[in-house]
Amino acid sequence: MDGTVDGFRYGAVTPVAAYLMACLGGALGLRCIVRSLLNAQSWKTGWLALGAASIGCGIWTMHFIAMIGFHVEETRVRYDAATTVLSLVVAVAVVGVGVFIVGHRGASAVTLAVAGAVTGLGVAGMHYLGMAALRLNGDVGYDPAGVVLSVLIAVGAATAALWSAVTIRGFLMSLGASLVMGVAVSGMHYTGMAAVSVHVHDATGGTWAGESPTSLLLPMLLGPVVFLLLAGVVVMFDPLLVLGERTSARQDTPAAGTTASRRPSWRTTASSTRER
Repeated sequence: MDGTVDGFRYGAVTPVAAYLMACLGGALGLRCIVRSLLNAQSWKTGWLALGAASIGCGIWTMHFIAMIGFHVEETRVRYDAATTVLSLVVAVAVVGVGVFIVGHRGASAVTLAVAGAVTGLGVAGMHYLGMAALRLNGDVGYDPAGVVLSVLIAVGAATAALWSAVTIRGFLMSLGASLVMGVAVSGMHYTGMAAVSVHVHDATGGTWAGESPTSLLLPMLLGPVVFLLLAGVVVMFDPLLVLGERTSARQDTPAAGTTASRRPSWRTTASSTRER
């Protein structure tokens, strides 16, 4: 029997909350990548790692907030804890690969294509690994066309995000890029969910183990959300991250006439010596 799948059990609450978390993770990640590029003397590895963790946590949090609204009318939905945690590790690790490629290799077309493909496939892999954590009294199937489309959206979103990270410097421009990134990542998620179908077994078809969405997902979401908030504090208290190139330029370039007025020339020093 085909199950009745509903991805919006709580209306617009879960999609909006999921979108906001995707935007938050994207905004923090993009600003951290920009920070690593603005100042060559900064700890690039640390900033890139923080950026990758922010984007990965944002995408993972978006996915499972959206999944709280996932419901199958004919059966309870549960989740395997180990697979759920593994999906978070995959999200951060694979996004990190793409971020480090761009951070160290630059923004050439080939680099962006490779990094975008790796990151996008990682995002899609996180999504479908998270779906593999589902435990219900039935079989989950996918429409191949919808799966392919969701993967293409993920690769396109990842490539655009990485391009904006190495191209856009202004704070407001990065914020706008993160909003677009949130739309793309959420679009990938719901495109993949539109491809889902569930064939429900008979009521006597056996038992299945797992944790309920509220008992597992809500506590697990707490960690990544707290991490994103702490990353936001780091961003807010770093002037170079907030103001971008303008602060860097003021730090690296002295004001006009400052050097000449404060540093006496050798001719002036020699003349004073002769007068004495």
